[in-house]
Amino acid sequence: MAETVAPAVAEPARPGSTRRERTGWYFYDWANSAFQTTVITVFLGPFLTTVTELAAGCELGADSCHGYVHPLGIRVAAGSYYPYLISLSVFLTVFVLPVIGAIADRSTHKKRLLAAAAFTGAGATIAFAFVTGERYLLGGALFLIANISFGAAVVVYNSFLPQLGGPDDRDAISSRGWAIGYLGGGLLLALNLVAVSMLSEEGNPQRTLDLARWSIVSAGVWWAAFTLLPLRWLREHPTAAALHGGGNVLTDGFKQLGRTLREIKAYPLTLFFLLAFLVYNDGIQTVITLASQYGTEELKLEQSTLIVTILLVQFLAFGGALALGALARRIGAWKTVLLSLVLWTAVIIAAFRLPAEAPLPFMVLGGCIGLVLGGSQALSRSLFSQLIPTGKEGEYYGFYEISDKGTSWLGPLAFGLVFQLTASYRVGLVSLLIFFVLGFALLAAVPIRRAIVAAGNTPPRVL
Repeated sequence: MAETVAPAVAEPARPGSTRRERTGWYFYDWANSAFQTTVITVFLGPFLTTVTELAAGCELGADSCHGYVHPLGIRVAAGSYYPYLISLSVFLTVFVLPVIGAIADRSTHKKRLLAAAAFTGAGATIAFAFVTGERYLLGGALFLIANISFGAAVVVYNSFLPQLGGPDDRDAISSRGWAIGYLGGGLLLALNLVAVSMLSEEGNPQRTLDLARWSIVSAGVWWAAFTLLPLRWLREHPTAAALHGGGNVLTDGFKQLGRTLREIKAYPLTLFFLLAFLVYNDGIQTVITLASQYGTEELKLEQSTLIVTILLVQFLAFGGALALGALARRIGAWKTVLLSLVLWTAVIIAAFRLPAEAPLPFMVLGGCIGLVLGGSQALSRSLFSQLIPTGKEGEYYGFYEISDKGTSWLGPLAFGLVFQLTASYRVGLVSLLIFFVLGFALLAAVPIRRAIVAAGNTPPRVL
């Protein structure tokens, strides 16, 4: 295939990033991982499902419920409401995130964009304090606001990565960011574990529901508070378009996005990588997002077991992210991500065979997830940074984020549809295998070094 390379926009010389600046960048991962871990991975699925079941007429604490709710007049199984919300959130982000990225590339104040998105998401998360009784619609609306804002903030945050280090440094920088994030998310989760263990009461499901709600609120507070550090330590790195634009940032952002959509065909290999990432990351995000729902509804595990398991995942993922980052320095990020997808396939097969009401096997499997989770995500992020034309980091990370950090839609949609048809979470889990198998095949087909050169960048020494 003949590849056309669009001419790169001349960029102003940038001073090298400082250690303090990189530390500030790492700390946004520390700040927002509380939302990913405490809210998305552990508490929100079971909490919102329980609230929805109450609205469907089910009794609090019942072993099973097959009731229905009717948001906007649509008949939805209570167990499918949360997966459908995830799918709806990504449908909305398709229109929001690329625009946010284009605006970030045209703005000389990216930190203000980061602040606006992060504080909006944190505020919506804190507002879960008002999701009581049968207010499943309020919970759904707040989740959509928080999750879309989360994605928008990550678009701006990721766009700093190419400006923090050269081609041979980004795998390590990205891996450290993910590792620090897992420590932050794990620490808040540990605090919530202590609270749930000390304050829960046997035979009192209302107390458990209340503790879940306040744990979600705590993640919003954490997210907002620690976002202050990157806002203080990061420096602005405006693009040439931002420095010489001179127009309205919002309207110029929309115009630039339109030009990029027309010109993106000049980078077919970047698009092919993005397709591969879209597929396999859908699988990863669905496992992360629906693991707690699978554990409570199918495996009948206690909330405390789920929290301990996710806490184990967090701290093992810290080491796993650094270990796979070190492996990438030896064999390359591309090969390391491919290896991680083989391990993810094994995880899905093992999860399908897990016995119900057996905490130990679930925890062991969680430990295996932790070892591959951080590395596969961190290295995908740094690998994509090599495929972005200079000056368009925000826009391209907008497309990237559509499939990242809990905004995936194909996996949750498949999971929700299979459950609605079969009433079996295990069968829904099996449907995720295709995402890892197909994602591996697509990523293996990307000529990664040629793709980096085609984007106008210098490849790292090892790929």
